[in-house]
Amino acid sequence: MRIRYTSVMVDDQEKALRFYTDVLGFLVKHDVPMGDARWITVVSPENPAGTELVLEPDAHPAVRPFKDALVADGIPFTAFVVVDVRAEYERLRGLGVTFTQEPTDMGPVTTAVLDDTCGNLIQIQSATR
Repeated sequence: MRIRYTSVMVDDQEKALRFYTDVLGFLVKHDVPMGDARWITVVSPENPAGTELVLEPDAHPAVRPFKDALVADGIPFTAFVVVDVRAEYERLRGLGVTFTQEPTDMGPVTTAVLDDTCGNLIQIQSATR
């Protein structure tokens, strides 16, 4: 068994697609119209055959209160691994990304938390050197 897809719930698929590709650097794997929404997946350029992140519409009534509660409590929805959190933090800040947590040593990992502009906090992390 392996993980093929995981989702992040977004308030605007087009805005999410721009953020996750143009800013974070993911590549579009699928972009298929499905009525009012689309089946959009992105992948890491470092592993294009790997796990796909689905940019899932957050239209279900339970989703927005859940997302709002996580953001209010400062809890990231998911985490991405990077080689160097501090370098990625500086790169993303240079692109205008807002962070709710600057790089912080947490023992075996260093983490930072960013706002994905689509209603989610996302953690980036790397092994602490």
